[in-house]
Amino acid sequence: MAETPPTLEAWKAETTAIDRVQSVATTVSEPQPASYIAEEALVAENTARDHLQRLVDWNILVERDRDGTTVYAPDPLHARVQTIRDLLAEYDRNGLIDLKADVQERIESLRAEYGADGPDALRGQAATTDTAAETRDRLKAASDWGLLRWRLDAIEAAIENYDTYT
Repeated sequence: MAETPPTLEAWKAETTAIDRVQSVATTVSEPQPASYIAEEALVAENTARDHLQRLVDWNILVERDRDGTTVYAPDPLHARVQTIRDLLAEYDRNGLIDLKADVQERIESLRAEYGADGPDALRGQAATTDTAAETRDRLKAASDWGLLRWRLDAIEAAIENYDTYT
């Protein structure tokens, strides 16, 4: 077995197993099996499975079947509510409105730079580029655009419900 780098040893020493499992499982870009999460979280697979089930029960994660293997991913509703909570903790109403304008500007900039109406159109462009660099550039921009749209939606929900949530 490979030696664990000092930074990971410190992470392991300073956090609980469930915190490490949650940290890994809530930041995966694609659903992952318990074995992957266990390895990344520096815990035994049985420990990971126990904590993953608890996180599913708490609606922090969702579990799905992928070819007979249970995989775990962040619960989209939990992620959205947590994002709105974080926004409300960090910004007042005017700050949220300024943030909304900043995100809108970034989206408008992508629209102007690539001449596309959205992330899907940009992915379509990526399929017809001439170089690997252009393809990767458009795929990254499409991913960024999708995240910006998601964030804008959360910001708008925070603004719309500001009085109720604060």
